[in-house]
Amino acid sequence: MSKPKTPNADQSSFLYPDLLDQLDPKHLLLQLARKIDWSIFEAEFSPLYSHRGKPSKRIRLMVGLSILKHMENLSDEVLIQRWVQNPYYQVFTGEVEFQWQFPCDPSDMTYFRKRIGSEGFEKILAVSIGIHQEKIREDEMSIDTTVQEKNITFPTDAKQYRKIHGHLLKIARKENIGLSRTYEKEVKKLKLHTRFSNHPKNRKKARHAVRRLKTISGRLQREIQRRMRAEQCAQYAEKMGLYQRMLKQKRGDKNKLYSLHESHVYCMSKGKAHQRYEFGTKASITTTRDSGIVIGALAFEKNIFDGHTVVVFDDDNFYMGAVIAEKLKLDGNEVTLVTTAPEVSPWTHNTLEQQRIQARVLELDIKVFTAHNITRVGTDEIEVSCVYTDKPGVVAA
Repeated sequence: MSKPKTPNADQSSFLYPDLLDQLDPKHLLLQLARKIDWSIFEAEFSPLYSHRGKPSKRIRLMVGLSILKHMENLSDEVLIQRWVQNPYYQVFTGEVEFQWQFPCDPSDMTYFRKRIGSEGFEKILAVSIGIHQEKIREDEMSIDTTVQEKNITFPTDAKQYRKIHGHLLKIARKENIGLSRTYEKEVKKLKLHTRFSNHPKNRKKARHAVRRLKTISGRLQREIQRRMRAEQCAQYAEKMGLYQRMLKQKRGDKNKLYSLHESHVYCMSKGKAHQRYEFGTKASITTTRDSGIVIGALAFEKNIFDGHTVVVFDDDNFYMGAVIAEKLKLDGNEVTLVTTAPEVSPWTHNTLEQQRIQARVLELDIKVFTAHNITRVGTDEIEVSCVYTDKPGVVAA
């Protein structure tokens, strides 16, 4: 696509009234549009376009739509529909006359995001931060993490197996691969059997239906792979790998696949009462302490631990303290075990397991404070004291 043409904003039409003159000048979107220096984006993103081909959409339009998308938390399709209905959206993106048609196809938003990349969005964020000027100059800031949810349905085994079956049939029909059986009618019946699977009367039938769906998907994939030519196998190698990974994963596996079209999505539990599990990516947000202005944002590809060191206090001296510490460590947390006993889990001498348990704790590089009691719990540290000498100490938390 060639570089977009920038219309002359100073030239008005005598046939149509200026849209800006008909709107409330105190509206927040109009005030924001006046504060943003749109020429920065023109200079920054113009080199990303070619000088040949079909003229692309205006840079201000695409940047404005991207800002509105994140401000209103809308999908590309809904945003484009509301743009036609909302004159304030149109003025924010640089229109001087009311438009009756869609500004672009929703897929153009995806192409624009790929064109500017993460560096382009960092530039947009920098411009939005610069608008506040003096308000962002504070000595302290707040950093917290949240979940950036993906627009995917709640993943279930039955749902994923049906998707794999549908994708495999599309591949077979596209490549003209003959199948001994498509299983389409059976899959439709099995879909009904998986409904209301938590009901006691339906539980056994639903489990059998899920197992059968898995068998059908695996059988269909193997048949298609056997009948593919070498170049076809190379073309669909990535997709077949995802299908195989989905079919092989088990309930307790790490790094599970939750979506075929969003394979980087992972599951998180942030302790919310209304939503136990969320699917997406973890995002870190940095804000100023007093004014609450966002001055930084970062998304993480992996579900890394975002808290402080977890301190496990064991004063019953049985075996649960070491078990909890090991579980937290294997989940990727930094763990410190504080116990009032002179060794880890002394009760397990009765079962001849103490040496093995303590060796396992040390192998995992878990910090151990033996013969210590907790005297005070602070925001970022815990004060301990020796049970024999009362000598104080500090444990980072």
